[in-house]
Amino acid sequence: MRSSRSLLHTVAFSALMAAASLTTSAAHAADKITIMVGGYEKQIYLPAKLAESLGYFKDEGLDVELLNEAAGVDAENQLLAGAVQGVVGFYDHCVDLQAKGKFVESIVQFSQAPGEVEMVSSKHPEIKSPADFKGKSLGVTGLGSSTNFLTLFMASKAGLKPGDVVTIPVGAGGTFIAAMQQDQIQAGMTTEPTISRMIKTGEASVLVDMRTVEATRQALGGTYPAASLYMETSWVEEHKEEAQKLANAFVKTLKYINTHSAAEIADKMPKDFYVGDKDGYIKALEESKGMFTPDGVMPEDGPKTVLAVLSEFSKNVKGKQIDLSKTYTTEFVKNVK
Repeated sequence: MRSSRSLLHTVAFSALMAAASLTTSAAHAADKITIMVGGYEKQIYLPAKLAESLGYFKDEGLDVELLNEAAGVDAENQLLAGAVQGVVGFYDHCVDLQAKGKFVESIVQFSQAPGEVEMVSSKHPEIKSPADFKGKSLGVTGLGSSTNFLTLFMASKAGLKPGDVVTIPVGAGGTFIAAMQQDQIQAGMTTEPTISRMIKTGEASVLVDMRTVEATRQALGGTYPAASLYMETSWVEEHKEEAQKLANAFVKTLKYINTHSAAEIADKMPKDFYVGDKDGYIKALEESKGMFTPDGVMPEDGPKTVLAVLSEFSKNVKGKQIDLSKTYTTEFVKNVK
């Protein structure tokens, strides 16, 4: 009889431990957060890979997986499909999506300038300003991407009409360079380290520079919040603890950028990000790391500039009532200790 009771106790205890183990595993699985980055080798999105390299996600007890996607618009689509929980991409998607009835919000604002440059092929010296884009093919990372938004805005601001220019999705890095070498595009918008690579070879020059806050104000009429961590509002509301931990990790990363040299930051990045030219990578970062916010807080005048840019040409946004307060939140970054 005693042995039967003992056996029952043993079985019951084993079942209890198995259930506890399953609960722990389920909790651990639920903790995994997948974030898609619109090209994590781009310096504008440097905080994503840097946070991982510095171990800040693990410090917060997070299991974060970073996925790479060359075009921000494709990352946005993955978010809306539920394939990923967050996107490191441009804030302007939050405004554009609200116009389509979708609510996403920036929870950490990485930068206050796009970090983008409009480059002109050396084969086309006739292009001296955006007014000369008429009849040209212009490279963007993807149709519906932030580079597409900004390119169309520059054309519109220069007095060009829809149809005067053609935007062609050519990605970034090697594909962008090849498109310009083959004259598929005569000008195009890209980021570091692609900018420095093309200047070094003499294949292209800078037409419009948006790598610093001041240059961005001149080009776009105000501060333009760009790289950010954005997520669906519904997910954030249901996962406030995880959202806070992500904010903690990224704000620590932004502080690291603000208090360390470009060379120290470069040492934390994967070597293949240098594309064989570490000195060039460091120089480019030195010149543009001022675009990053020191604390992840949205610049006060930024959302209005983004709305003005999109309203200029976007059929989705033009004439729509956009509640900018629902396109970002400072709740989490202001709670970082």
